[in-house]
This record gives sequence, C-alpha cells and structure tokens, in this order.
Amino acid sequence: MDKNVLRAVGQRLRDIRKQTGLSQEELGEKAGFHFSYIGGVERGEKNISLLNLQKIADALEVHIYDFFQYTSYKKSGNSEKSVLIDELTNKLISLKTSDLKKVNLLLDELFN
Repeated sequence: MDKNVLRAVGQRLRDIRKQTGLSQEELGEKAGFHFSYIGGVERGEKNISLLNLQKIADALEVHIYDFFQYTSYKKSGNSEKSVLIDELTNKLISLKTSDLKKVNLLLDELFN
C-alpha cells in the first residue's frame, strides 16, 4: 500500500493544528483521542477512518476537506504571486467560517 496519502493528510493535520495553536494533547482531548494517536496520524503511521478524521476536523473547527487541500492548489512556479497565494491560503485555511466571512466582506469592500 502506498502511504503517501497518509503522510500528506497527516502533514496537513499537523499544519492546521499548529496554526490553531493546539498541542497534540489538547487536540486529542478536544476530539476524544489519546495524544499518541494524533501523533501517529500526523506522522502517517495510522490509517485514520473518515469518521475519526471528521471528529478531528470538528475539534479544529475546519472542514474535513481541508485535510486534502494539499492537492487542490498547484503552484505555477516561484513567482511572487504564487508565493503570496500560498501565504494567504495557509492563513485562511485555519480560520473559522465566521472569520472567513469577515475576510470576504473586507475584500469585497477593498476591491469593489
């Protein structure tokens, strides 16, 4: 079995968890798992079920598809624009829906 998807999802989980400022122990407590399970998922050692992934997404207050975001944006080189898009995407991914709505309104006001 190719474990690349486990590693990629685990890395996204780690990135999102760190962006929210939670430790593995804090996330495990919120989601109902032991911190060692969270660590195993982040390292790609655990073949996590979708139900458990949803529990973790709920605890992080993100959508489950955010864990698969690693494939949806393809870089078009190292242009200044693509670097800025990467930075913005990473900042936006960890925001709550209510905060994303505020950012969207702000952008509308600035550019319309």
